[in-house]
Amino acid sequence: MIERLSLNSLKFFYFAAHYESVTVAADRLFVTQGAVSKQIRNLEDALGFTLFIRASRKLSLTAEGEALFDCCQQAFQQIDQCLTQLNKQSVVQKNLVLSCEPTLAMKWLIPRLIHFKQIYPDFEVTLLTGGGRVDFKQQNIDLALRRNDFDWGKSIYSEKIADEQMLCVTASKITRQTNQIFISTSRSKLWQQFQYKHSEQFKGYSKTELEHFYLCIEACLAGLGATLVSTYMVEREIKHQLLQPISSIYQDESAYFLLSAEPFEEDVRKVLFCDWLREQMQASQLEFGLS
Repeated sequence: MIERLSLNSLKFFYFAAHYESVTVAADRLFVTQGAVSKQIRNLEDALGFTLFIRASRKLSLTAEGEALFDCCQQAFQQIDQCLTQLNKQSVVQKNLVLSCEPTLAMKWLIPRLIHFKQIYPDFEVTLLTGGGRVDFKQQNIDLALRRNDFDWGKSIYSEKIADEQMLCVTASKITRQTNQIFISTSRSKLWQQFQYKHSEQFKGYSKTELEHFYLCIEACLAGLGATLVSTYMVEREIKHQLLQPISSIYQDESAYFLLSAEPFEEDVRKVLFCDWLREQMQASQLEFGLS
């Protein structure tokens, strides 16, 4: 029988029955009273029985009308719940969850996310800080920005973003000279690589270890000593003349990769973010005269 009925007429009937008024139903549906009355008559003709008792201005349902109204309430409620859930899923799909190493996130990525939002206003980037291995499913993460200093396995899809660039910096306004260099313990080979590259220039300097790069940068800004750091992490400080390079830039044989549990091409958001991220890191390299 359903194929003989107009779903539109069921909606008009539902509104008229709910508000017990053709006039109010017409207002809620943004149509004329005549349109509502016509749809109800067409529905009654198709069903072969009367749905309303029209003895007064207030509509009253017949027994058959009561039964149909109960069915419509259940059906329309389910449809509404389904549409609400679909809308929530759409919102979730527009939200890209990215995991990024803490100092890189704070010093380099966060200041640039407004640019990404301006270009792609239709979806948000939720940023989580973290390093090393990532469990995409358990942590509910879409992408992870990592250096290739560990094996993430063959099941993870990866896109190279840029090579890591390192240099030694010190505060631009030095109140006292010091031969102390702050080193982050998050990279085990950092001091060894630096000595190999700049053994003669920094002879006599000693290292002081701190847990994170951002602690090293803050110590350097406070004038406590120099620090060895990624160019991406101190780009703004050098640009604003808060820090100054005291060594040449060198590659530490690592690179930044964007990781995903699924192929990038299966999600346009990942493709767009990957391309944007690569462009931003290339722009940062140009700031230091790198290509």
